[in-house]
Order: sequence, then structure tokens, then C-alpha cells
Amino acid sequence: MDSRLDGAVGGKTATVLQRAFGMRTVGDLLAHYPRRYARHGELTPIRSLPVGEQVTIIAEVKRVTERRMQARKGMILEVIIGDGNGEMSLTFFNQQWRAKDLTVGRRGIFAGKVGMYKGGLQFSHPDYELFDSAVEIEPERWANTPIPIYPATSAMASWQIRRSIELVLDGIDENIADPIPEPLRTSRGLLPAYQALVGIHRPESLEQAERARDTLRLQEALVLQTALAQQRVAVRALEATPRPEGDLLQRFDAALPFELTHDQEAVGEQIGHSLVAPWPMNLLVQGEVGSGKTLVALRAMLQVAQSGGQSALIAPTEVLAAQHLRSIAKSLGPELAPLLMPTLLTGQMTAAERRKAALRVASGQALIVVGTHALLSDKTTFADLGLVVVDEQHRFGVEQRETLRAKGTAPHALVLTATPIPRTVAITVFGDLEVATLRTMPAGRAGISTFVAPVAEKPGWFARVWERATEEVAKGHQVFVVCSAIDTDQATAETEEEAPPVEGEAQRPRWGVVQVAETLATLPTFAGIRVEILHGKMPSEEKDAIMRSFAAGEIDVLVATTVIEVGVDVPNASTMIILDADRFGVSQLHQLRGRVGRGSVPGLCLLVTEANVGTPARARVEAVAATLDGFELAEVDLELRGEGDVLGDAQSGVRSSLRLLRVMKDQDVIELARDVAEKILAEDPMLTKHPGLAEALSRHMTQTERAALAKT
Repeated sequence: MDSRLDGAVGGKTATVLQRAFGMRTVGDLLAHYPRRYARHGELTPIRSLPVGEQVTIIAEVKRVTERRMQARKGMILEVIIGDGNGEMSLTFFNQQWRAKDLTVGRRGIFAGKVGMYKGGLQFSHPDYELFDSAVEIEPERWANTPIPIYPATSAMASWQIRRSIELVLDGIDENIADPIPEPLRTSRGLLPAYQALVGIHRPESLEQAERARDTLRLQEALVLQTALAQQRVAVRALEATPRPEGDLLQRFDAALPFELTHDQEAVGEQIGHSLVAPWPMNLLVQGEVGSGKTLVALRAMLQVAQSGGQSALIAPTEVLAAQHLRSIAKSLGPELAPLLMPTLLTGQMTAAERRKAALRVASGQALIVVGTHALLSDKTTFADLGLVVVDEQHRFGVEQRETLRAKGTAPHALVLTATPIPRTVAITVFGDLEVATLRTMPAGRAGISTFVAPVAEKPGWFARVWERATEEVAKGHQVFVVCSAIDTDQATAETEEEAPPVEGEAQRPRWGVVQVAETLATLPTFAGIRVEILHGKMPSEEKDAIMRSFAAGEIDVLVATTVIEVGVDVPNASTMIILDADRFGVSQLHQLRGRVGRGSVPGLCLLVTEANVGTPARARVEAVAATLDGFELAEVDLELRGEGDVLGDAQSGVRSSLRLLRVMKDQDVIELARDVAEKILAEDPMLTKHPGLAEALSRHMTQTERAALAKT
């Protein structure tokens, strides 16, 4: 399984497989599982093929014609294939010899990019593999034998991958090590490892293929959960400095002008116990926007500061870092702030300001340090870093987090996220972290009402959206207007980040920040209303100044990109208008909506969309309008987008390990694997009695992937 691929399939094929799929070993190739199965006796519906996409289909040759090219010398061979209902053409230039095989009545697999020609579907120079024309033995069995269809590219078709897999499958040892313990495999009716590989790549029936999938799915879950369990054990082997509670936290709690929510108390108690343990805390705190995650983190910082330890909070943007510092200083008050000396450290500070701040940090004067990526600089050193707090974990790669943690000796780690994570994602991706949840919202919140404005169906609603904005301003409130692009008149429709494609619609966003600001300037109803724009390409000082002005009530309407998504706190903002709402993901829409309704002013969110009813794009928007429960939306998001997007690039090690496992559909398998992995490691920490699992771990969990897990 660890043999080099070029020795098994030849150098040329191995090179193509490596470029297309990153495969290097026989094991990599055998882990490239079929996407689906076809049968010799079935035909693929041609009319439903998506134009512009690479597809693999089964069809029958209906007609074959040759004709001379009009513009230049040569012949065109046109082959019409069909499924009994629809037809499409295959076009070959100067390849008349193909007519000998492509005869009327022959069936086969055809692969290529679907194009359009004279109103009909077309493959130009497709790859194909024809079935045997005469099947004399057991024709019914032949017709129903599953044909594996693999994820393929234009450089290598599905059957070419199949031939390579057939080649290596015949050459591997049938007694390959099995990662699943035999008692578990037998009790669940699963296949031995070799039979599972044969069953998924060369099945005699769909039932055999499904049984093989079940086996390999559990293998995958067990390998991943064992790696995560090993990481939890490794963390507990580290020695951390205990940070007991003291009067700092008691004085802070006594001065709070409100009572902690039940969840804040419970999570605070959990953190308090973890900070006095002999190993480092590794905790993910998830909670809705406004549920008090920052307060929970600040209480942890006070406990660490009691023994002279420093806490570093890293935020994704300069605006958010500055806001965190102001919020922390205000919460500490005039009595505690001078003792902890909260200090800001960002890349946009002047050289003199940075030197002064860095000296405070290095000397240990600053017990609370807030910053952006500047905290990761080699020049930034700490006297006694005891706690690392990462705000909005999905914005930081694992390497950046580890760089900050390496500045202390086994510091405690607290990761905050306002994007609720379904349990199965949490134990699959963040399985080496403990997870704490803040569900209870603080008292006094007025709540948010959300409505979809389907302006394609009801054009008149667009004017009403702006009327509502002016009505809110007239009441003394403020309004956010969010766009997915900065300027749609530019050739590339400059955007802050990659937006999801809009199914069935033009790919360019309709509205940019520039266009909205220009439009509002022409509306008579907006005369006298103070409108400003904000986007990620502006200088940091300008962005910070605009957000400060908006927070101070000096701006009525802020037209912005998603730069305002995270952490901006303006209690007087009552309305969130999101244009081209279908271009955003579910969790992103929920995050943006959370910017309003933060004080005693009721919140209003208007999701403006031109997406058609019934499309996935419209479904995302309607899902957000249907509920304010972020945890419910996290499940919806996972179902709509699939875990590939939800897991994200930062979890690259985990993501590349998910082949067959689906975190929503396979909850029972994942939880079973977690339990089994913990029991195995408790009894056999070195896996000496489980050589198959140890071998699978070394093969599937590379050093890079283990590093990704270790730094999560």
C-alpha cells in the first residue's frame, strides 16, 4: 500500500494521477473511491446533462455520418448517441478511423465537457470506452454488473482510473492489515480490509459495494478519531502552570452592572477548573453573536493575571482588535484597568507606538494584550504567556494559531466562535478540543425580525427597502447596507471574498458598495441622510475612523462589504439590509444579521435577492429568514452546502482525510468510532495489539495532517 505509484502503473500514468489528484502511493490510488455505479444495461438521461461540466455517461450509438469541413481541409466524423429519449452528438476532426468501432447499436461509456452546438448538446473529441458487442455468457448478469464511475478530470477519464486500480488491486497482498478490530468488524457484519477494497472497486452487485462502503466508512472514522484521541492524550501529557482564582476575578464580578447568564456561569466554572489543571486547557467556546463570549474570555484572563500570567487575544481585523481593547478597558473600569494594563499591538501602529507596546508586553507589565497578526511577529515576546484567546477561529489558519501558542510554555488555549458548530462537525474536526456552548442570550435584547425581499418577483419591494431605511433613520436609528462586491462596474467585479455561485443566475453581483452609494445619493428621500462607505481595500486608519464615527452616531447609513461581519458593536443600529443576499452562505448571513438588535432597539433584517424560488441560492436565504437559532441554521448550512465547505481550508488535515465519511449522515458511525478509539487507547496506548490501526494511522495521517490536528 505504501509502494510508489510509478512502480505499479508506470511513470506516465503516475505523473498524471499525481498532478490530477495528488496521488503518490498505491494506497492513495486505492483510496480514490467510485463516485457512483452504473450498469451495462442502463442508459444515462441525456437531456438533464449540465452544459459546461465534465460528465461521464452511458449511451448507445444511434447514427454515424462523415462530412467535409467547409472552412479548411479535412473531414468531420459526427456520431449521434442517445438514451432512448434524448440525443447528443460526438464530434471528431480527421479521425474517420473511429467509425470502425463506433457502429450503430454499440453501447459504451462516454466522457467529456458538455457543450452546445446548433441548439443541441455536444461532446467534442470525447474519451470513450465501448462495451463488448457480443455477450454470450450470462447476458443478464453482465447487464447488471456495477460499473464504477470515478471522480475524473479531462486528463484522465473514469475508465482509465479504473484500469489503473484493477492493475494495482491484482498486485497487493490479500492479507493487508485491518484497522478495524475483528470483534467489532464481525459484530457489525463488515468485510476484511482486502475484501472491502475489492468490493468497492470491483463489485459483483450493488449490495456488495454498499457493504464495502460501510466497512471503509468505519475504517475512515476510526483512523480519524484515533488520531484525535491521541492528540487529546498528548495535550494532557504537557505540563501547564496552574492559574488559581483570586481577588481580581471576585472584584470584577462584584462590579458587573448585570448578572451573568446561566451559561456564562457554567462555562466560566468549566474554564476555572481547567485553568488549575496540570495540563493546558484546550477549549472551543461557541455561542451566538451577543451571547457573551468576550466576557467569558475576559474572566479567564483575570484568573490567569492573578498569578502574573499574560493573556493574548488575537482578532482577525484591526477594527475588531481596537474594539476589543476599548471594550475590555471599559469592562475592567478605572480600578482594575491600571493593574492589568490592557495593551493594543497591531501592524498599523507607528514605530514608536509599537516599540512602547512591545516593551510593555515583553516586560510583563501588560497582562492583557490584544492584537492582530502583529502578535505573531518574531519581534513580539511575552514575559509569561499563560492564555491564548483566538477570536473567530475560522479566520485563522492552524499555523498562525500555533505560532502564537509557541510564544509561551504550554499556555492554555481558548477559541471563540460565533458560528455554531453541529456536534458531529465538532467531534470530527475539533475532536481534540473540549467544546463549551453559550446558548442563553443576556436579558434586555429586543430581538430581530427577518424578511426576504424577492425583488425579481416583486420589483416594487426594492423601493420599499429604502423607504424602511429612511423610516429607521427618522426614528434616530442607524442602518447597515451590505454588498458582496466593492465595485461591480470593474471588469472583475472586485469582491472582498469568494461568493458562492448563484444557481440559475448571472455570476456577477448586481450591487457593489460604490453603486449603492451613488444610487442613494440620487434619492430625494435620502437628502440630509449621512451615508458613508466601508470596504476591505481602504486603509486601516480610514476603516477604523469610519467605524468609530458610525458607533458614535455620526453616520446614519453605512454601506459596506462583509468587513463589518465580525464583532462590530453599534447598539443604536436597528436595520441590516443585505443586497444580493443569495451570494452569501447561511452562517455568514446569520453573522451579518447579528450586527443589529444588540441593544434595546428592535432589529430588522431585509434579505434582498433575485434568486428564483426552488434554487439552492433562494433556499439559503429563506432558511435564515425562518429562524434566529444559529444552532439550527448550522445544521441547515451543513445540509445545504455539504461538509466540504463547512470544514474549511484551515482544517486541511482533517478535510483531506474525509473520503466516504459524511458528518451529517454518519453521526452514529463517528460517535461509535470515537468511543472505540478511546477504549483502544486506554487499554493499548502504543497500539501494539492493533497493528492494522497503527499502520493505517501512519499511512493516512501524514506528518502534515497530524500537525494540522495538533494546532487546531
